[in-house]
Amino acid sequence: MEYVSPQIRRFISDVMSKYLKKTWVLCLLASVSCFLWGSAFPGVKIGYEWFQIASDETAAQILFAGCRFFLAGILVIFFGSLAAGKFLLPSGEQWKHASLISLFQTILQYILFYIGLAHTAGTKASIIVGSNVFITILTASLIFRQEKLTREKILGCAIGFAGVVLINWLPGGMSLAVSFVGEGLVLLSTVAYAFSSVIMKKYSRIDNPVMLSGYQFLIGGIVMTAVGFCMGGRISVPSGKAALMLLYLAFASAMAYTIWSQLLKYNPVSRVAVFCFMTPVFGVILSALLLHESEQISIIQGAAALALITFGIIVSYREKPLTV
Repeated sequence: MEYVSPQIRRFISDVMSKYLKKTWVLCLLASVSCFLWGSAFPGVKIGYEWFQIASDETAAQILFAGCRFFLAGILVIFFGSLAAGKFLLPSGEQWKHASLISLFQTILQYILFYIGLAHTAGTKASIIVGSNVFITILTASLIFRQEKLTREKILGCAIGFAGVVLINWLPGGMSLAVSFVGEGLVLLSTVAYAFSSVIMKKYSRIDNPVMLSGYQFLIGGIVMTAVGFCMGGRISVPSGKAALMLLYLAFASAMAYTIWSQLLKYNPVSRVAVFCFMTPVFGVILSALLLHESEQISIIQGAAALALITFGIIVSYREKPLTV
């Protein structure tokens, strides 16, 4: 049942098409998404503590993530339906689109990440995840042919990635040892994310990206909950604050990915993906503030990493005049 006129929906669509392509709007909204994703770093750690999930309980972590994404799907569908003026329900073909996005964006990405993270250091995992911008742009340019690969994009990615390495570099350095079940699976999770971005870009041209976001979370949440449960994971809600933390993590995922999907609809993948370099910066800064991990990073180190990432974004945008 529709309760908003087609004229109003068309007007909203025209406004979004006009403003979401503007550079300052893109920068602002992409930064908001990255901030929300970055807040999940300390949020998940706090959630594990409050839900009494140990760091080596991979099955319980996957189950916890499944509950989080299922709730995120409910939130996106509910508020998306209010905004659209009708209940968002996929058609037969749209179910296939949402399922394919969910396979890469939620199911494969997070299951591979959680298993890989259990077999590698968090610092190395963060740096590998930071490479997702490279992989996303290469996937969009060379495999799906959605845009051209330019020197500016490559150079901007390299500079931004240097910032990700710097923000995660500890005084003692890192071990260079790698394994398939550790670093290999984390790398595959970033490949899954890259494919999800370009697939979302493709389908958002014909489908409502908010609807796709909501149902891909819902499908992914159900699958991950089942996988975690079958692996032996069990969780319970021990307190009200634990429930609120789970709800916040669901909200952060729902809001961040909904904004991201709208930006992908109206902009080239590379112009959006390059902001992913901001996520680990926000994650480290918020972890320092909320988890008292300030001994792991200095103010100078954080500022230098942020400067590198910002410069990398600017360089990648030099390929054509900015829209203001």
